[in-house]
Amino acid sequence: MIRMIGATLALALSAAPAAAQDLRQRLPQDEVIYFVLPDRFENGDAANDRGGIAGDRLAHGFDPAHKGFFHGGDLKGLTQRLDYIQSLGMTAIWLTPVFKNKAVQGGAGEESAGYHGYWITDFTTVDPHLGSEADFKALVDAAHARGMKVYMDIIANHTADVLYFAECEGKGECAYRSRADYPYATRGGPKGRAINTGFAGDQLMTAENFARLTDPNYAYTVKVRPAERSVKVPAWLNDPIHYHNRGNTTFSNESSTMGDFVGLDDLMTESPRVIAGMIDIYGDWIDRYGVDGYRIDTARHVNPEFWQAFAPAMLARARAKGIPNFHVFGEAAWSELEPGLLARHTVVDKLPSVLDFAFATAVQQTVAEGKPTAALAKLFWGDALYAGGEPTALQLPTFIGNHDQGRFAMFVRRANPNAGDAELLARTRLGHEMLLTLRGVPTVYYGDEQGFAGKGNDQDARQTMFASRAQTYREEKLVGTTRTHAEDHFRTDHPLFGTIATLSKLRVATPALTRGRQVTRAYSDDKAGLFAVSRFDPTSDAEVLVAFNTSAAPIAANVEVETRSRRFRTLYGKGCPATASAPGSVAVTIAPFSTIVCAVEAR
Repeated sequence: MIRMIGATLALALSAAPAAAQDLRQRLPQDEVIYFVLPDRFENGDAANDRGGIAGDRLAHGFDPAHKGFFHGGDLKGLTQRLDYIQSLGMTAIWLTPVFKNKAVQGGAGEESAGYHGYWITDFTTVDPHLGSEADFKALVDAAHARGMKVYMDIIANHTADVLYFAECEGKGECAYRSRADYPYATRGGPKGRAINTGFAGDQLMTAENFARLTDPNYAYTVKVRPAERSVKVPAWLNDPIHYHNRGNTTFSNESSTMGDFVGLDDLMTESPRVIAGMIDIYGDWIDRYGVDGYRIDTARHVNPEFWQAFAPAMLARARAKGIPNFHVFGEAAWSELEPGLLARHTVVDKLPSVLDFAFATAVQQTVAEGKPTAALAKLFWGDALYAGGEPTALQLPTFIGNHDQGRFAMFVRRANPNAGDAELLARTRLGHEMLLTLRGVPTVYYGDEQGFAGKGNDQDARQTMFASRAQTYREEKLVGTTRTHAEDHFRTDHPLFGTIATLSKLRVATPALTRGRQVTRAYSDDKAGLFAVSRFDPTSDAEVLVAFNTSAAPIAANVEVETRSRRFRTLYGKGCPATASAPGSVAVTIAPFSTIVCAVEAR
């Protein structure tokens, strides 16, 4: 069901397509982002399915019948579907990493492919499974011609798993070895000789100090197979001295920033050589393609000093390219409803923005699980903690499900195993209504608009938009449709597509919903039900009231507004009042699992 669109939106849409109009002048909070895995979106060129690699699937990684291997989507396919993405109201596209990956990793019987892009070997070029550098340029140019931005997913924490440790060969994972137990500089090195004499530790981040770190074998004996000695690009990445080499992270204490992420080679990001090298790599992608932003993978697993150097360098590189509003946001994957954990990365690491994991948790709790709406109020109380305060919170990319956590419809189904199809659809729609009207930069995970749900996280949340050959996907039940993953999913008649398209376009046409400050108006400490906020036009300060009902029963309630807000018109939903019932108070009625957006009429 598509809800009512106000006259303001209709006028804005009729004026829309001045493509590159204001592209560079738009602020990060002006965007609605579509997050996509190119391998799982559309196959525009079957010739690159195997990435030019001979052999079987354990060599080239292509097996569309297995959820953990390449399925054939590519950059050409994504470019061919820009019409579809733009019809959904999206203004920016965020792609998982497009860099050349190690095609297959994992022990015998546990292999999977680098279809997701997070196992980089060559940071300077496009993975041949996805196409070529010319294909990437064509995508960026085509998106820009439509007035759409392109955000790249980047990694500085690690590379593909190429290094290994002699002590663990054939024995499984290597346990983390700390700096206290295995110092860098010691007299007890291999064969009892002294190693790294004079190295003052990784906290003295000078070139002179790191020049004294010459032996990488302080914790383990580092090895690399002959065939992979030169596999990484740029060439300096092949030297083991540029890695921590301490074994797998436990995600706690010092190992959180210094351990290998599930075996992936963890870069020594304290080293000036690594800092300079990563600035060169990612600055060059800005120079070559004029991309509009970077999402930074595993940002919380890198030391703050690296980001303090890297983020300003990227913003300066972008400004020099004529991109004044380059969007940099880090992934700090905290699942707790604790905004302070996220805010720390903007204060200490000095990252301009971070993915709002607390937002996802709050919406999952209140909408999927039906917990009291006070969880949402708690979330927004934390906005003052970010560096720069509440204005910074406007630039946090928000989401309700993704490729790692799982899809929002999955959380809804898991929390409500006995719910009927109508309730599952209503709750899933309500989550997206919150995403698209509350503060932040809404990020829609590809396929959610088609009712994708999945069975879990990671590989179970990475279905193809084109007809799937993976049996595990084909047997899944979608939300809001009888269609299956045996069919493609580029139709525009799904009810969630209609809701997302309507609200995305309303958001872009309503400055209060993009750049406007937000004030919490109503919430419940003890039950599901009402949650309401006011958003304010950044120029006129005119009020837009947004109210939600997270319960299965209708709500009739009085909500506080500004005393100057007297008359209202409906932008979305049913239940907005025509006039205030008293100065500073309006009476609203909201159907179960529904949303209303009410704008103050100009006097």
